[in-house]
Parts: sequence; C-alpha cells; structure tokens
Amino acid sequence: MAASNLSTLSSSFSKPSSLPLNNSHNITHTYFPPKTLTKPSFSRKSSLAVSSKNPISDILSANKPYPEIHLDDDDDEKPREECGVVGIYGDPEASRLCYLALHALQHRGQEGAGIVAVNDNVLQSITGVGLVSDVFNESKLDQLPGSLAIGHVRYSTAGQSMLKNVQPFVAGYRFGSVGVAHNGNLVNYRTLRAKLEENGSIFNTSSDTEVVLHLIATSKHRPFLLRIVDACEKLEGAYSIVFVTEDKLVAVRDPFGFRPLVMGRRSNGAIVFASETCALDLIEATYEREVNPGEVLVVDKNGLQSLCLMPHPQPKQCTFEHIYFALPNSVVFGRSVYESRRKFGEILATESPVDCDVVIAVPDSGVVAALGYAAKAGVPFQQGLIRSHYVGRTFIEPSQKIRDFGVKLKLSPVRAVLEGKRVVVVDDSIVRGTTSSKIVRLIKEAGAKEVHMRIASPPIIASCYYGVDTPSSEELISNRMSVEEIREFIGSDSLAFLPFDSLKKLLGSDSPNFCYACFSGNYPVEPRELKVKRVGDFVDDGLNGSLESIDGGWVKASALTHIVGGFCMFELGMLRRTVVFEHM
Repeated sequence: MAASNLSTLSSSFSKPSSLPLNNSHNITHTYFPPKTLTKPSFSRKSSLAVSSKNPISDILSANKPYPEIHLDDDDDEKPREECGVVGIYGDPEASRLCYLALHALQHRGQEGAGIVAVNDNVLQSITGVGLVSDVFNESKLDQLPGSLAIGHVRYSTAGQSMLKNVQPFVAGYRFGSVGVAHNGNLVNYRTLRAKLEENGSIFNTSSDTEVVLHLIATSKHRPFLLRIVDACEKLEGAYSIVFVTEDKLVAVRDPFGFRPLVMGRRSNGAIVFASETCALDLIEATYEREVNPGEVLVVDKNGLQSLCLMPHPQPKQCTFEHIYFALPNSVVFGRSVYESRRKFGEILATESPVDCDVVIAVPDSGVVAALGYAAKAGVPFQQGLIRSHYVGRTFIEPSQKIRDFGVKLKLSPVRAVLEGKRVVVVDDSIVRGTTSSKIVRLIKEAGAKEVHMRIASPPIIASCYYGVDTPSSEELISNRMSVEEIREFIGSDSLAFLPFDSLKKLLGSDSPNFCYACFSGNYPVEPRELKVKRVGDFVDDGLNGSLESIDGGWVKASALTHIVGGFCMFELGMLRRTVVFEHM
C-alpha cells in the first residue's frame, strides 16, 4: 500500500499502546506495557516470571543405556502439518477456550504449544515443547486470566524445534506490547532478516515469524493497526496470523490465502479466529465465514472492523488441506473436507478400478477416501490396518533387529480381514515411498493374495514453500520414477494416483483458486531466495543439527546458478545441491 493511503487511514484510528523485542523462549513471561506516552514518566520496568526448567533437558541425556530410534526415521513420510492458530476476544475464559481449541488443532502441530492472554493490559505468555496436554495444566491456565487470548500449536517449517521458537511470540516496543501466532512460511524471510540485521535488529530465534515483530517495531506508522499493515505488505509467501495487543485482537491472511483462517462467534458474543472449523465446534462457536485473502480483521471494544488493505490476486489455497492436513469434520476454503476426500475415493474407483475382495485404508488420513472407493466399487470396506495412537516420537529399539520396526509400532495388520483376499489399500499420498513399501509387505505377510495401492492425490513432484514441510526434490519418489517404477519399488500388484485433471475438474469453478505447486512445480509466489531442502532434513527431530537443519537454508540466487534440464544446480562450499527450479 502506498504511504499516502496509510496516512489517510491513520486518522481513523486512535493511538495504540505499545513495546523492546524480547522473545518468549522460556515457559512463562509477563509483559507490562508502558504508561501513557503523554506523561514523561511513561516507562515501567517489566517483571518477568521465568521457569528455569528446560523441557529439552528432560529429553536429552548424556548417558543413554539403550539405543533409540526416532519414529520419523522409519515411519510416516507424509508432508508435515504446518501449524494451527487460534484467537479469542470477549470471553472471560479466553485462555481455557484457547486450550480446548488447540486440542482440536493438535493434528496441525505436535512439537510445541503456547498461549498468550491479556489481563489488565498485561500480556502473559506460557509456551512449551510437546503436546497441548503436556504444556498446560490447571495451574498453568490459572496464570492466564483475561478475556483476550491467542494460541498456537507448532510443527516447525522454519527454525529448529527448540523451545525459544515455540509460539506465540511476545515482544515489546516503545508503544506497547504485541503477541503473534503464525501459520505459514515466508519466502522472502532471509532477505527481510538480513536487511533488518543491517539496520540493527537482533534476532532471538531462527523462526521466520520473528521477522514480523521486527517489521512492526520498526514501522514508522503510528496506529498499531497500520504498523501491522505496513509489516504485512513487506511479506511474501503464506501467512495466516493472529495478533494480540493490550486491547485488540487482529487476524490477517495473506493475499493469496494459502493457509486457512476462519471466524466464528460464541453465544456470549465472543469472537473466535481459528485455523479450522473443528476448533470452533469444540468450543461451541458458530462458524460465520473465512477471513478473506488479503483481509485484516480487527476486534476491540468498538466491535469488528474489516479492512481489505492488500492487493487481491487470484487466490491460491492449499490443495493439501483437503487431501491430508485438515480434519474430515472441518470446512476448509468453504468446502467440507469429508466430502472432498470421499469424492477422491470415488474418482479412483471409477478411473482406476480393479477386481478386489476388500477395501482398506491406511489410517487415519486415508479412511474417508477408502470409504468413497468402497461405496463406488460396491466392495466392502474393512479395517485391515489398526493404528496405535500411543507411540511417541522416540522409543527404545530392541537389541535384535526387527524388519519394518517403526511401521509395525504404528500399524498392525488384521489377518482375518486380509488373508487370502485381493486387497485395495487407499492412502492419501506417497512421498518417498519407503512407508508404502513397508505397508505393502506387512499386508502380504498377513496373507493377502494381491495388494493394489490407490492414492487419493496426484503424484507429488515438488517441494512446498508455503508452510508445508516436504522432503527435498531428490527424496520425492514421483519426481524420480514413473508410476510403474514406483509400483515395482513398493511391491504392489497395481498402483494408481488421483489424476491431476480429475482433481481440478472436481473443484470446478473454484479450481483456479487452489495451489497445485507440489503436483506441478509451478509456484504462485516465486521465492526471492532458492529454498534448498537437503537430503535428510525432512526427518530431523530438531534437537540436533545446525541452525538451518529444519528449513534446509535459504540461498540467494546468484550468477553462479545455472539451469540444467529443469533443475537448478549450484555449489555451496564443497557440497552440490539440486532443487526443482521455481521459474519453470
């Protein structure tokens, strides 16, 4: 937005209160805002209540008597859930409602959780590593009174999985305090950070979200809302963000609307923002509408204001929300996730039929598509794989090597369903292919006569830059092999993916509004930097490795970069990297 437009808008807003950039990397922080700016003695020293216990020290031990195996190394190769955000204004139990809403969004991130609540103009923050139920209890929630709160569940897409990177972040600058929770990924993060550091900013985390706080603090615009607008205009990529100040709740969605963000209202009038409608359902908030792409929604004592202050290109909503990320009981981008997945299964049954005796799913994300396949094919659906929901990230490996150990911990075949049967197995996607090959082997070892894989998404050939953690291009099996080669690799008797054209046809008139970059390699927002996902980054647990171990690092394109056959080849020190070229 032009500066003149910001100046025009500034007259319609009162001056906000304001905040030194301290990131909440300890369990509990309390932030006291300065007194009114019109008085010379406006400053008030902040009081910090900091827990000295570091949850990571509980995980890491110097002497481990048994070898450990990380489930991610041997099991679920799916693209990782991004993050989940929630914001509540006007309910006396805001923090407790945030806690419940985060439970509903737990599938979007399991590495960390946090809540910031506002009470008497003070922002109080509690964050921690682990599940929502690990981080919060009754006594912790008692420390978060007030009718205004935001919350976040995290899977790291930028920055290591360390406690200091767990959101919401809270910061102070000279006009007040602000908390932020972000779902998405900024494609110009490194450029923005470098510029801010050149101008004196000091960063406390390796998360791209901290850039937003620095941009707000360094903005020259006075009303806080306009600082947010000014900051967001500099961001490129995916962001669905909720902000909280001493008296306001603000929700912002990027102009392309990559990640979902919805608004609801409780019976007492409280306004709720959340990543998915399943969170609204749990806390009995009625779904009203989506936050529109490019929209800024502000809730304060004056009510709800809607400002569409950013340009409105063609929306590019994430297709994978309907394929994998969102819960089936959510409505995402105005569509029922359950209905989408059921139709994916019906298309597979129509376009890739096979003689079979039973249809099973890879739980849990393949279940609804399998139901659609079975109904359309007229074949019974059975629960042929039982999923254990009690497996943690790390566990003790038996001294004697057990083949497919990690997969067996999570998935157990039901011999009574599979033995002697021609089995169709429906899954939502194939990424590296290693898990699929182990599942096929498990089913055949349980006595299945034939195993036919049906995948309820097109082949994934490119990495995501918009808040989804996918492997490097070298690890994407569909980027390296044909469908027949993949079938041979995983050992199934047949293999079929959801046709790309059929997916777009199903979406109908909404088809141009979705992002298909992971299926096509065509990116709606071309990164200023080349994102280099190194082989193996995808399985990093975040507790080891360098600062760049999760996001693979951002490397600025240079004259040394050259294109070879649709790939971008360049040298980093002594190690050569290969990535899919974004400008295809």
